[in-house]
Amino acid sequence: MATFILFGKYSAAALQGMSPARTQQITNTIKKFGGQVQGMYATLGDQDLVFILNLPGIEQAMQVSVALNKMTGIAFSTAPAVTAAEFDQIMAGI
Repeated sequence: MATFILFGKYSAAALQGMSPARTQQITNTIKKFGGQVQGMYATLGDQDLVFILNLPGIEQAMQVSVALNKMTGIAFSTAPAVTAAEFDQIMAGI
């Protein structure tokens, strides 16, 4: 499993659909693509949401990002992430 961080930005339409039920639908969609939610945060500033997910790979990350946008109207940008320890190990070979 790989870690991905999704940054979400609400649209006016997406704000209308906020509910605990939609949050559950989001979680179910992530699971549908083999993912696990590590954290879901509402934030202030440039981004409105930050999701930390474990997903099988880049294909599933793309599928989740697009599926969530279609379902909610929230625009997501997605970035792969590694822990600092993993980064140190990767960079040790340079």
